[in-house]
Amino acid sequence: MNDDPAALAARIDHTNELLLRMLAEVAKTPSTHAIFVDAGYLYAAAGRLVAGTEDRRAFDLDAEGLIEALIDRARTIFADSRLLRVYWYDGARRRIHTAEQQSIAELPDVKVRLGNLNANNQQKGVDSLIRSDLESLARHRAISDAALLGGDEDLVSAVEAAQGYGARVHLWGIEAPEGRNQAEPLLWEVDSQRTLDLDFFKPYVSRRTSAAYETVAARPTREDVRFVGAQIAAKWLAARGRESLVELLPGHPYLPGSVDQDLLVEAEGLLQYSLRGQADLRRALRDGFWEHLQAQY
Repeated sequence: MNDDPAALAARIDHTNELLLRMLAEVAKTPSTHAIFVDAGYLYAAAGRLVAGTEDRRAFDLDAEGLIEALIDRARTIFADSRLLRVYWYDGARRRIHTAEQQSIAELPDVKVRLGNLNANNQQKGVDSLIRSDLESLARHRAISDAALLGGDEDLVSAVEAAQGYGARVHLWGIEAPEGRNQAEPLLWEVDSQRTLDLDFFKPYVSRRTSAAYETVAARPTREDVRFVGAQIAAKWLAARGRESLVELLPGHPYLPGSVDQDLLVEAEGLLQYSLRGQADLRRALRDGFWEHLQAQY
C-alpha cells in the first residue's frame, strides 16, 4: 500500500529537522584533549638535557610548574578544545606513592598512575597502563586528541589502539643533546610530532649540589651497546637452546615484552648506565641481540 505523498513528505521533513538538531548539538560539543606523561622518559630526557644526568637523585624537578607549562602548551595547540586531565605515569615499589608522587597526585586535573619498580629501578607495567587509558578514553569518545610525552617503542600499540577509535595522537618529545631519544616506529605511527627544547625545561629542572652526584657515567657508544646485546644473546641461547630461538625468530625485529625487559635490565647492569629514554642505544642493544641469534640459525 503506497503512502500518502503529503504524509511521506511530512515524515521526511520531521527526519531532516531531527538531523539538523543533532548536528547543531554536535557542533556545540567542545573537543576534549588529555595529556599523557611517561615520567620515566621525562626524568631521563629532561635530566640529561638540563642537568647532564638521568639520575633522579641528582636533580630537582618542579613537577607542578612543569605540568602547568604542559597544560598551557596544549591550550595553545588545541585552541578550541578543553582539557580532560593530565595523566602522569611513573613507577614505585609495590605501587606505593612516594612523597613526590603524592604531591603530584594532589594537583588539580592530574591523575597519577603507578606501575611497579623492580630491584633494578626499572618500571614495569607503565606502558600497559598508558595503552589501557588511551584505548578506553578513545573508545568512549572522552577525548578527541591525546598529547603523549614519551619515547618508548612499546607505546606504539597504545597509539594504534587510540587511533583505532578515532582519536588523534600527538607525540611530544624532549630535545636530545645528541642522537634521538624517541623510537622511530613510534614517530611513524603518531598523527603529529613536536619537540620541547632546553628553554622550555630550564625553569623546572635544577641540578643538586651534593658532591655525591657530581660524577656522571659516560654515555656508551652504539657499538659498545651492540656488543653487549650480542653477549647477552649468546648467554640467552646457551641457557634456552635452539628450540627457543626458532620460536623467537618469526617476531623479528620485535622481542616479546618479557625478553626485551630482561635484555634491558641485564644490559644496564653490564654497562652501569641507564638506557631509559635512550631510544638509539636501546635499538643498538636489540640489533646486537638479533644479529648474534640470526648468525647462529
